[in-house]
Amino acid sequence: MEIKIIPTKLRGEINIPPSKSYSHRAVIAAALADGESRIGNLNFSVDIQTTTDIMKNFGAVIEQGEDYLKIEGNKGNVVIENNYIQCNESGSTIRFIIPIALSKNNGQLTIDGKGKLVERPLDTYYKIFDKQGVEYKTTNGKLPLYVEGELKADTFEVEGNISSQFITGLLYALPLLDGDSEIIIKGPLESKGYVDLTLKILEMAGVEIKNNNYKSFQVKGNQTYKEFDYTVEGDYSQVAFWIVAGILSEEINCKNVYKDSLQGDRAIVEIVQKMGANLEINDKNIKVFPGETKGTVIDVSQCPDIAPILTVLAALSEGETRIINGERLRIKESDRITSMRTELNKLGADIKEDGDTLIINGVKELEGGVAVDSWNDHRVAMALAIASIKCKNPILITGAGAVRKSYPNFWNDFVSMGGKIGEI
Repeated sequence: MEIKIIPTKLRGEINIPPSKSYSHRAVIAAALADGESRIGNLNFSVDIQTTTDIMKNFGAVIEQGEDYLKIEGNKGNVVIENNYIQCNESGSTIRFIIPIALSKNNGQLTIDGKGKLVERPLDTYYKIFDKQGVEYKTTNGKLPLYVEGELKADTFEVEGNISSQFITGLLYALPLLDGDSEIIIKGPLESKGYVDLTLKILEMAGVEIKNNNYKSFQVKGNQTYKEFDYTVEGDYSQVAFWIVAGILSEEINCKNVYKDSLQGDRAIVEIVQKMGANLEINDKNIKVFPGETKGTVIDVSQCPDIAPILTVLAALSEGETRIINGERLRIKESDRITSMRTELNKLGADIKEDGDTLIINGVKELEGGVAVDSWNDHRVAMALAIASIKCKNPILITGAGAVRKSYPNFWNDFVSMGGKIGEI
């Protein structure tokens, strides 16, 4: 899919789509519950649909409405109907469901993916399999993963600098096991905010986890997930695009974003304010006013998903910005350090790579007038769309359909805010 964008300012009011992070977690917890839950304000992006379909395969009975799910849980009895499990391109899905799938011996399972997910690391689980005698096979570490066995209650040591998705997967599965477990975090835990989301949803489902200051988590076995109703709040990783759009263009009011949210990507607010942005923050909306911003140092270790749009803002801010601790950006849907540097430089930005750091010297505006590529990465595609605001000439985005992964209505929202999409 190719989209031609004619540069123009964006303005108006936007309902921010629901948090993908909360949506995954709520659907999984409800699917493991004893009773019927209702999860409201859902956006059935490819990732969320993937998780929903897998939890059906795991024995939950799910009725899907336009923006909600009614879920009759499997009572923690994970009996898998189809032993081929397709996770598409969702890193959250695959890392969340692997331990859950092994909470009961379901015979040999094939766990597969598409795109960059085929190469994304699962070594944390392989070490656990080795320790517990779970049989598994891959193709040089890549998907598909063939696995057979049953996870046992144990002490699990997990590196703090790997994706918190592995910790979340264990936190969901361990309460189902026969016996108590402990997760020990080796070194400082990155992405604490995502673990907080997990703990909140588990608490809503009646699951007890003892958090020892993020250094370890004690989990009682033989717990029962309880039914719950939940309405998903707006997604800070998505509102980030519209916050930057408002800074670069005209006033934008972002609705359905909670001031007291636990989402780690809420860091977007503090970061852009540090750069000089003018925001009005209310209980459930953020109003953004246009203005000049200045370069700074941005640590994205706790919020890697907002790095692409922060790169756009930095490219158009006065002075130098350094985006640091971007190691995990290299193993997302694209290598987001290289993809953002490459594509924004095509538009006229001044960006260099130094290891896992981006060094960005701001410019007043971008030239445009060229084709740029999404690298099949939803966040790169959306970031480039926002960058078009400051281009002198139209741009062509190839692979624009990648937004389906997390924000299928993005292009409709872009047009509703004044964006101009021309004929190719």
